Amino acid sequence: MVPSPSNPQQIQQFLSSVLSQRGPNSVPYDESTKWLIRQHLLNLISSYPSLEPKTATFMHNDGRSVNLLQADGTIPMPYHGVTYNIPVIIWLLESYPRHPPCVYVNPTADMIIKRPHAHVTPSGLVSLPYLQNWVYPSSNLVDLVSDLGAAFALDPPLYSRRRPVPSPTPSPSYDRPMTPADQSLSRPFPPSPYGRVQVQQHVHHQHQQQQSDDAAEVYKRNAINKMVEMVHGDLVSMRRDREAEAESLLSLQGGLKRREEEINRGLKEMVEEKETLEQQLQIISMNTDVLDSWVRENQGKTKTLVDVVDVDKVFECVDTLSKQMLECTALDLAIEDAVYALDKSFQDGVVPFDQYLRNVRLLSREQFFHRATGSKVRAAQMEAQVHAIAGRLHS
Repeated sequence: MVPSPSNPQQIQQFLSSVLSQRGPNSVPYDESTKWLIRQHLLNLISSYPSLEPKTATFMHNDGRSVNLLQADGTIPMPYHGVTYNIPVIIWLLESYPRHPPCVYVNPTADMIIKRPHAHVTPSGLVSLPYLQNWVYPSSNLVDLVSDLGAAFALDPPLYSRRRPVPSPTPSPSYDRPMTPADQSLSRPFPPSPYGRVQVQQHVHHQHQQQQSDDAAEVYKRNAINKMVEMVHGDLVSMRRDREAEAESLLSLQGGLKRREEEINRGLKEMVEEKETLEQQLQIISMNTDVLDSWVRENQGKTKTLVDVVDVDKVFECVDTLSKQMLECTALDLAIEDAVYALDKSFQDGVVPFDQYLRNVRLLSREQFFHRATGSKVRAAQMEAQVHAIAGRLHS
């Protein structure tokens, strides 16, 4: 357990150090809520200086242990005109402040928990409507402690252990079931002596209360209790309205965040599309410049090339195999065109059937030889390329 300092400045430094710590010993709170946790604890210590922020190991029901923040100390509880101090521990679990804290009544050695109690289990776990109706981010620790004090004032959760009365014969000091005689002996003890108030003060206060407990005092207490209930009801109604308003604002905030994400995503896509179009435009501009340059260079050569250049000699083959391949391909395509022309003439009735068959047979035979020659030339070219590549690798 790491206790916090006592003055406000050291408390702020302590909380800032704990919430900014990294590593295996750091507190497991969400980064987006650490500032709000710090503010909740600072407001709590400012309103209730008897509580101190600390870090300690919390053991879950499934056996997991985790280092968490807690507010340890006492909270004031007015009861029959006297303010008592109730020892409590407020654990800020991993999901805080989106979910409520875990509150325990922490009785001292001379205190016991009242059984049964409407809001406190025998183990000390506190259950209040404020905890059950916790709403993020409006709910906070200051309102929680105020609600705890009001609830405990109506039904105190702790009693002091009955101390044994000295007698000539020894008797055990542990608690036992109380008989009517025991109850009469225990009347001088107050019903709920909390905190650091001494037993003598409680006994004196009990005698004074029994002497002044007349009809007017009873009426006054009833009126005060009725007023407290009315104020508590008004506070609950106001809190419910504020929670509904906060819920609507949170819903609106969520919608705005979704729209912001959609706008950012659309803007990002538009920027990417703009960059792509600019790149394509740059490529097109470069290609246009190249074509313009080529046109300017060759614009005056067109007229002279038509008269001087032989079309059949425009393309020159690099070797004999390429020249032979070009001739075979040209003859194959020429025969293909001749056969197509014969088919057209036969359909139009220009060429007789027997002459059509004879010419097609001759042309097909010749085309077959040209295609076979082309296949052999292609194989020879592939083999020559393989030898050339192997020669370059060895060299």
